[in-house]
Amino acid sequence: MLVENTQTQMRKGILEYCILCVIAKGEIYASDIIAELKKAQLLVVEGTLYPLLTRLKNNGLLSYNWVESTSGPPRKYYVLSDDGRKVLEQLDKTWQELAFAVQTSIEGRK
Repeated sequence: MLVENTQTQMRKGILEYCILCVIAKGEIYASDIIAELKKAQLLVVEGTLYPLLTRLKNNGLLSYNWVESTSGPPRKYYVLSDDGRKVLEQLDKTWQELAFAVQTSIEGRK
């Protein structure tokens, strides 16, 4: 159905931005990224997250550190790179512009 496709595309369009926002809060494990997105009602599965994290890393926007775990194998914790912080600042501005455009467009609608 058209509305479902549009909703999916809208979510995909902001997912990368939301992931960068979550990682910007500090070093974070992938399952914690998923939990943060879930709290924001943006449901993401590992099969979606890991390819995005790999692409962001390959683009130089984040890096990761291996941290030993007391309950299993070492864990990969993600952090934003300096370039990632710069890109996020630009995306913050773009988000503000888009949010204003959407809000302005829907004002007064019945």
